Amino acid sequence: MRLFPWLVMLCAAFAAGAINSIAGGGTLLTFPVLIWLGLDPRVANGTSTVALWPGLFGGLFGYRKELENSSTILFRLGVTSIIGGAFGAWLLIRTPSRVFSNLVPFLILFATLLFMSHGVINKRLRLGSLDDKPMGLWWSGAMIFQFFSATYGGYFGAGNGILMLAAMGLLGLNELHRANGIKNFLGICINSVAVLLFALAGLVVWEDALVMAVGALAGGYFGASMAMRVGQKWVRRGIVVIGLIIFVVMAWRLY
Repeated sequence: MRLFPWLVMLCAAFAAGAINSIAGGGTLLTFPVLIWLGLDPRVANGTSTVALWPGLFGGLFGYRKELENSSTILFRLGVTSIIGGAFGAWLLIRTPSRVFSNLVPFLILFATLLFMSHGVINKRLRLGSLDDKPMGLWWSGAMIFQFFSATYGGYFGAGNGILMLAAMGLLGLNELHRANGIKNFLGICINSVAVLLFALAGLVVWEDALVMAVGALAGGYFGASMAMRVGQKWVRRGIVVIGLIIFVVMAWRLY
């Protein structure tokens, strides 16, 4: 009987799609579920990436109005995300994951702490809007950070949305809903190339991925809609809680 496993995967994917549209970290729901259902860890990671990919489109559609006048940000960081995502996916296919997995909980904790403090940092440094700094060192730093974030996203990706939100906060993008929309677009760029490489490498169970994709797509739109309704203060608090939970879960699994 495949009905029960598919029901479990559908529920996990819906919740993961909603979480990804708000902050990121949905992989920590789908990845363990696929492991629990008997998939090899590398295949579970590839299948989870493919399954959650459509959910990013649902989240992007939910934030579509907040992305007006963001073409420069989307293009520059989008191209960077494609390159970094391809490199990260290649690393997963070709190299062992143990060393990088040991760093993941601390990367997520660091990103969460950045997100918690980015308002204070912006005030102290008197950072303005990212749109006001179209050239030079400002953009170089943003693109370098996004390349490494996209590399991590292509490699595994749990908590990558929090890394991107933290980076955009430090860069002066203080409108959270706009930052969430940009984050979803960059996630699509990262995961599109990762999906292609994982598929070519045979790391995807397509039957399971398609079932989960339905839940992720619905969850992505639902999460974006809820984020718009509850207000930025509660979304920020939710993102911090999600980040800390991800850190605890991954540190517990590691040690």
